Amino acid sequence: METNDIKTILFKQCEQFVNERLGRIQDRIQGIQQSLNSETKSTAGDKHETGRAMLQLEREKVGQQLAEVQKLVAILCKIEVLPEHTTFQDQGRIRLGSLVFTDQANYFISISAGVLKHKEDSFYAIATNTPIGILLIGKEKGETIVFKGKKITIMRVL
Repeated sequence: METNDIKTILFKQCEQFVNERLGRIQDRIQGIQQSLNSETKSTAGDKHETGRAMLQLEREKVGQQLAEVQKLVAILCKIEVLPEHTTFQDQGRIRLGSLVFTDQANYFISISAGVLKHKEDSFYAIATNTPIGILLIGKEKGETIVFKGKKITIMRVL
């Protein structure tokens, strides 16, 4: 299977991860909105106001989660599964969208989405701003990094 096919499959898994998370957040927002709409002024006014305040806080928290998911969507939009504009000097360098094979593990530089599977291979979907992502960005095949006291050699970059 070609590199671009693997990248496409892993990219779609990242999209699915984001879409599932987005769906959960939207369901939660809808539930909060329904609860706010159904709150009626009771004779215990303080209880009513406390309930509304709690729901407002929950809505703000979910709004922050929604903003985080929107950032993930923006990152996915920047990934070129089929690189068309790679300059000669960028070829082989680890960047957003790279598949990285090391002597320890395989990585898909994208978003933090956990372990992705393709056939018998596992890939850690990592963001560029994670500790290991920061170490890998800009490196090439044959270079080594030290992560958590372990020496990791980059075997292949696609």
